[in-house]
Amino acid sequence: MIKILKFTAVFSLLIAFEAHAAVVISDSWVRAVAPGQSVGAAYMTLKSPKDSSLVYIETPAAGTVEIHSMTMTNNVMKMRKLEALPLHAGKLENLSPGGFHLMLLDLKGPLKAGSKVAFTLCFKDKANKITHQEVILPIKEAN
Repeated sequence: MIKILKFTAVFSLLIAFEAHAAVVISDSWVRAVAPGQSVGAAYMTLKSPKDSSLVYIETPAAGTVEIHSMTMTNNVMKMRKLEALPLHAGKLENLSPGGFHLMLLDLKGPLKAGSKVAFTLCFKDKANKITHQEVILPIKEAN
């Protein structure tokens, strides 16, 4: 009976941990920009342990950060602002050049390769619980 209770307690803790686990952020970087440019872009791969959405992003490097999608139709590039980026449990969501990305508007200064930028990413789950994650992204030249 004690073994069953211990197993149940450990199992419950694992479920609770998984439900509150952070979104895994990998392959993150910010594109370097020249002095005088007022916009930039950030990229990363997100993997959420549960269905949620990226709903808001802040950085001291820019006045505003927007989530954008980019598509090509009949040789015309279309970029549009998204209110949120859905994340499906266990599925990778790539933010990369030519696709989804974070658009940095009203840059406070040039984004120099070799430097780093702090971001706060805000996620909302199906129960409308908001969580924040702080990340530091390297600034790199585009390949």
